[in-house]
Amino acid sequence: MTRFPDKFNTNFDENKRTVDEVTQGTTTRVRNKVAGYITRTKALAQANSEMDTDIEEDEIAE
Repeated sequence: MTRFPDKFNTNFDENKRTVDEVTQGTTTRVRNKVAGYITRTKALAQANSEMDTDIEEDEIAE
């Protein structure tokens, strides 16, 4: 994720294909675990940024 931040998103299937492209010699199980980790991490980061935006909007409204 650090080396290719723009290649990954919250879609597991797309991340799975991307992991397969950027790695060599990984098994299907390892590829899926890595893609799942990346998907969860991206989804949590996106949810946190949305929560931060909501909090900022609430503070402005007050």
